[in-house]
Amino acid sequence: MISTRGRYALRVMYDLAKNDKGNYIPLKDIAERQGISKKYLEIIVKDMVAAKLVTGASGKGGGYKLCRKPEEYSIGEILELLEGTLSPVACLANDDYECPRKECCNTLPLWSEFDKMVHDFFYGKTVKDLL
Repeated sequence: MISTRGRYALRVMYDLAKNDKGNYIPLKDIAERQGISKKYLEIIVKDMVAAKLVTGASGKGGGYKLCRKPEEYSIGEILELLEGTLSPVACLANDDYECPRKECCNTLPLWSEFDKMVHDFFYGKTVKDLL
């Protein structure tokens, strides 16, 4: 399940892309437009800056803006940076995970197919597609 953290990150990215005029956009403006608590967005945006999804500036004229063009951000990249893996089961989420049933698991093909569908869907969409 995608948490509010991932969903709100997408809404921030959408808002920054939609309102991009070359200037930094104050977080309070994003919070108002998106109907999200500014306090909660501060926590999310801090992680987005650390992940280099957005850049921030403080002071007069400060705020946030995208580091790249909207079409250069996949939705999958954003979700995985904020949420962690999107894989449905541990054996697909981590290459280092050693499942003792890997060789005889009758359900692994099902999970693999589902994992590929989710990955391809989210990595096949960009922030530009949201505009």
